[in-house]
Amino acid sequence: MKLLNFTFLATYFCGVALYAQETSVFVVKPYLQDANPAEITVMWETSLGEESVVEFGTSPKLGKKAVGGAEDINFGPSRIHEVKLTGLKRFTTYYYRVKTDKLVSDIYQFKTPPFASDNESFNFLAMSDMQIDHQNPDKFNEIVNKGILPFLKSEYGNTTPDDLAMVLIPGDLVENGAKYEQWQNDFFKPAQKLFSEVPVYPVLGNHERNANFYFKYFSLPKNGTPAYAEHWWYKDYGNTRIIGLNSNEGYRDSREQFAWLKSLLEETAKNGEIDFVFAQLHHPHKSELWIPGEEESSGKVVKMLEEFTTKTGKPSLHFFGHTHGYSRGQSKDHKHLWINVASAGGAIDNWGEFEGRDYDEFSVTQDEYGFVMVEVDGNHENPKFTIKRISRGNEELYRDNEKTDEIVIYAKSHQPETPIAIAFNGAVEYTGGMLKAQPFRSSFKDAYHAASHWQISTTQDFDTLALDSWKQSENWYYGENRQKNDNLTDEPTKRLKPNTKYYWRVRYRDQHLNWSDWSKTESFKTNN
Repeated sequence: MKLLNFTFLATYFCGVALYAQETSVFVVKPYLQDANPAEITVMWETSLGEESVVEFGTSPKLGKKAVGGAEDINFGPSRIHEVKLTGLKRFTTYYYRVKTDKLVSDIYQFKTPPFASDNESFNFLAMSDMQIDHQNPDKFNEIVNKGILPFLKSEYGNTTPDDLAMVLIPGDLVENGAKYEQWQNDFFKPAQKLFSEVPVYPVLGNHERNANFYFKYFSLPKNGTPAYAEHWWYKDYGNTRIIGLNSNEGYRDSREQFAWLKSLLEETAKNGEIDFVFAQLHHPHKSELWIPGEEESSGKVVKMLEEFTTKTGKPSLHFFGHTHGYSRGQSKDHKHLWINVASAGGAIDNWGEFEGRDYDEFSVTQDEYGFVMVEVDGNHENPKFTIKRISRGNEELYRDNEKTDEIVIYAKSHQPETPIAIAFNGAVEYTGGMLKAQPFRSSFKDAYHAASHWQISTTQDFDTLALDSWKQSENWYYGENRQKNDNLTDEPTKRLKPNTKYYWRVRYRDQHLNWSDWSKTESFKTNN
């Protein structure tokens, strides 16, 4: 009797074990990729099973079905599923769920993009460097579930797909891109509630190591150089063009990438539906918190975007990471922003830990966790975008979704009035004098004096500069505003040559990056 019972139990538990092995589970729950007005891609990963089905519709009743394919991910039974939904209506909310054999997901939502001609406004999110910090392993989960999602609800008050169009990530999604488990546990799992309803568009960081897992987990636009599919690409959403680039070793100086970018910017210049160009790449050209992290090749990208903006009048920016802290800067001669959107999880690069430098370009640098919201006004009559930094603080200072920085950029120029330079009476001490101009004026509502640019030259064409000084109304460095109490209407000449005639001029900039014309050129002579 005991032997019979043992035989029965052994058979039963073997059957249960076999059944368990044949039952699929979600390794990565559904997430969204590559959205267009008429189509979107849905992806997920299961422990086994080849069936790749998405049921969808404009109500929770669903009603339509699309079928895709599955592929191996890590030389085991797990499968990545990819299904493209087509024939969708633009700027419309859809419901969906995924199915692999008997495994069925919850029902989620997404919203298709508009055309530029629809003049629709939208928001998107940029964050980077969420690779796990083993001293603070839950930080990315906090950023998403206590930061982003509650912020969207409190700030905009709608469903997540209505409040957010896309998520941009300029690199370092995981600590080590070659470690399979990190993708599920450290990246997709914490962000599941976000990525299931909002398309995510990353670019490679150094921590991804150009690993094959990255290219299997993401289905990015395949409009880059054919031989380098998904290394660089672009995506249009309404009146905005997003450009993804690879700044990793082996690609950062790629002639193919620069040739592609040059051609794309030339095409964008002719495209009357695009008002703004936003690029994302991982490595900074300059970094106030961490100079060793700078890459000269990123400067080539910045220069190309600057030249594009000045030629076309279309404002641009580049998002980056690598340095674990937020920075906001601007080009001197161009309507181009520099935005570091880290850190969303990686250990903060605190002030003083590494070699740093106070660069003229940067107005704000903060050693804090957080994310960046971008609000785009799609009205073609007066399009604009707003950048907001939402901070979660750091180990020393707690912040609960505090807005710590903001800037608004208009597509159309609203020039301040040309400043009036105040002429010198008599000679100027060669050891130094003070340039002065009348206060800032602008007809544009609420515009204020945000920067001044002073030049002194020995020639009237300003080819030979003795002074080229550019200062912002704020310069936050190491927790201190180094421009405090500077009204930007005067500037010391510094030491000059004696008994020499000099020419000088000044221009003013508002907070929207609009420069005035140069003032009338004045002159002075230094004494002996």
